[in-house]
Amino acid sequence: MVGVIDYGVGNIGSLTHALQKQGIPVVVSKDIEVLKTCDGLLLPGVGAFRDGIGNIDQYGLRDFIVEFAQTGKPIVGICLGMQLLYEEGKEYGTYKGLGLLKGSIEKIQGQRLPHMGWNELVINKEDPLANGLMADDHVYFVHSYYASSFGQEVVAYSDYYNKIPAIVRSGNIIGFQFHPEKSGGVGECLLRNLKEVFSC
Repeated sequence: MVGVIDYGVGNIGSLTHALQKQGIPVVVSKDIEVLKTCDGLLLPGVGAFRDGIGNIDQYGLRDFIVEFAQTGKPIVGICLGMQLLYEEGKEYGTYKGLGLLKGSIEKIQGQRLPHMGWNELVINKEDPLANGLMADDHVYFVHSYYASSFGQEVVAYSDYYNKIPAIVRSGNIIGFQFHPEKSGGVGECLLRNLKEVFSC
């Protein structure tokens, strides 16, 4: 069972539907006692870093998520959820993130924001998360801030004024900057790969 963390930010309905369509059993909750029994956690999110991390703190979820990560079970962040996995975010101020990935979330240095719509995925390294992806595959983004660090954790990226880390992985910590649930057949492929990660 995958626990989708309901912390008051995100399009949880479409995401849980997409996961269930791929045969991934989910429970949506902010109850720590429920979430701690799960085989993995998924952190969704749409909105600002400040609001997202503020809600996580308000619900008393920060320490739990960090401790869950230390068990080795997978934690997957999507869009804002991925950004919250980093050490800090610089949206409407500077805020401490979950610190599960190194680096900071900063504003994209470009003329047209948000980065919204379909953009190509460029594979940076081999990883089971990228199994089945083809050259010129596109996925759907909606964001104005990005992970400014570009290290060994970057599985795939997109070009939009900057190199935008699109899929990241450091051990059991995984992030997708785009929305796989809105990315058609490519997104379905990626969710099937996640099914293997979650061992569903």
